Amino acid sequence: MIKIRNLKKHYDTTLVLNDVNIDINKGEIFAIVGHSGAGKSTLMRCINGLESYSEGSLEVNEKEIKTLSKESLRTFRKNIGMIFQHFSLIQRKTVFQNVALPMQLWGYTKTDISKKVNELLGLVGLETKSEAYPNELSGGQKQRVAIARALTLNPDILLSDEATSALDPNTTTSILNLLKTINEKLNITIVLVTHEMEVVKQIAQRALLLEHGNVIGLDETEELFLKPDEKMKKFLGETEVVPDKGINIKIYFPKDNVSQTFITKMSRELNMDFGIVWGKLEEINTHIVGHIVINIEDEQKDLVVEYINKHNIICEVL
Repeated sequence: MIKIRNLKKHYDTTLVLNDVNIDINKGEIFAIVGHSGAGKSTLMRCINGLESYSEGSLEVNEKEIKTLSKESLRTFRKNIGMIFQHFSLIQRKTVFQNVALPMQLWGYTKTDISKKVNELLGLVGLETKSEAYPNELSGGQKQRVAIARALTLNPDILLSDEATSALDPNTTTSILNLLKTINEKLNITIVLVTHEMEVVKQIAQRALLLEHGNVIGLDETEELFLKPDEKMKKFLGETEVVPDKGINIKIYFPKDNVSQTFITKMSRELNMDFGIVWGKLEEINTHIVGHIVINIEDEQKDLVVEYINKHNIICEVL
């Protein structure tokens, strides 16, 4: 659906996107992640044609964005919905009027508009707020209005630019659950631009990590968090404190193995005692994954690593 090859973007002499290569599949929830200034919003604006790019190729539904005429670009954007951090609602218009606005601009009939808007307000759980104004709504309700508005023209793709950054954790979770529902019911491809790692963990199937315009990670979300490389660890700000004596081994538990009593079984079968340094379990995209660090004597290393490998468990000697 979205195919990006060797994409580069300059602002004057500053390179803000450097050789980006990704494929985003139809029906996928994909996250573009990075700290402030990483280039993630610029990449999103290239996807919807609001920004040009200097080099490379960016195709959406087999259409190269830089070759589209002004009129073709307008029609193209009809198939892409947008939601933003600060909602971008018109304060003097009601909830119904805000949601209806894109359809009015494209000349839909009042009957079609009424049917579609009421249907979408039901989807986002705001049936009773149709005649309310934005200043009468909570932050979460405002974002639900913005999501409904983004869906009025039946887009193939929904772009979310830091849409949960202004919300509290509970409201963020409810909005993410709504986006999951929309993705499942409507089969809409969702591209999230965010700096919030918890958002990525909760909803994204795959994620791209950007740092100063460079791709430093691209994989399934579980893989990125389960066994982060050095760049990912730095990105997350994680430091690993382990004992100076002995051998420290980190054992990774993917979703299929996380519930197994592997450490106890290994200790019993090898007739060894292990020092447990620390461990961590977390939920990523509805799956529980984790890792644990054990400390052993130097002479136990080969036997323990061989045992772990024999059971197809991933490990790393720290």
